Amino acid sequence: MTRRTDWSERPGAPGPRGADPSPGHATAPDGHGGRELHDDPAAEEPGRGVRRRGRPRGRHDSGSPSPSRAGQGEPPRDPAERARAICLRLLTGAPRTRRQLADALHQQDVPEEVAQEVLTRFEEVGLVNDGAFADAWVESRHHARGLARRALARELRTKGVDPAVIDGAVAQLDPAQEEATARALVARKLPGTRGLPHDKRLRRLAGMLARKGYPEGLALRVVREALRADADDGREAEQWEPGHRAYEPPEP
Repeated sequence: MTRRTDWSERPGAPGPRGADPSPGHATAPDGHGGRELHDDPAAEEPGRGVRRRGRPRGRHDSGSPSPSRAGQGEPPRDPAERARAICLRLLTGAPRTRRQLADALHQQDVPEEVAQEVLTRFEEVGLVNDGAFADAWVESRHHARGLARRALARELRTKGVDPAVIDGAVAQLDPAQEEATARALVARKLPGTRGLPHDKRLRRLAGMLARKGYPEGLALRVVREALRADADDGREAEQWEPGHRAYEPPEP
């Protein structure tokens, strides 16, 4: 005769012998009020949470860096201090005129009165000197690019230099030096025009001098003299070529 076994359906009642409890927790024995015991001991300790993996230590719960680092790299709040920092940064790269620095401060929303006060102080200590800037600009651009006085004055005007300062700077180039530079420029470009018609060579060379600021009269005179000398050299060279009537073969 088969014996029937009735299992209790009450919650927390023990099951049959050999039956495993549900995974992850065990049922408390009698006397614990049906409290569940978790496998993780940290879960039984109040106030102790599980630290997430990958979170760096020494940071706030919000994930933002510490306040000591958050303030690094911020621009100064005082307008005068901001203006001085902007001017010093620009002057570190290259000399600047007062007008160039004023435009930079205006773009950074520095108040006009603060900008003028800072720039005046920079002029007093010699950090800003439009006269020295203009002199160095004329010397450098004339020797490096062959620019004439008119082109140099135009460049300085775009940088906000005072007209009286410009006149004094370009006056260091005397007409003789300017003409010598023009002749050197034409001599360097002349070989590349050989084989072209005479009028085209004249226009090309004179246009090159005009773009560099040389007066039209000086440019045409220098180019014509250079073309004439080049033609004379060519005819003289032809006399020594075989087939020319003035050619005399060497004696055996």
